[in-house]
Amino acid sequence: MIHFLVHDTADTVGVAVVDIAAGTECAGRDLSTNKPLAAKATQNIPLGHKLALKDFAVGDTVIKYGCEIGKTVQPISAGQHVHVHNLKTKRWA
Repeated sequence: MIHFLVHDTADTVGVAVVDIAAGTECAGRDLSTNKPLAAKATQNIPLGHKLALKDFAVGDTVIKYGCEIGKTVQPISAGQHVHVHNLKTKRWA
């Protein structure tokens, strides 16, 4: 079962294609290379939301679909839920 997708090898978050429960060992796929990916969710990640694929410090840039989408406003660990509570999008920056 695939839990998340990335669209570009530069992506630092994956997009959940199912609801992911905290503690799940997730299988992912890089759509640009068709390579399998793996991550462990440390928080619940709702369908369509972002899963951190690396650790982020405050002010780090998040990349999704090969594009910079915003900056982190609090530290985020790999496996955590990335959303409006810890990411300020470029649109609102």
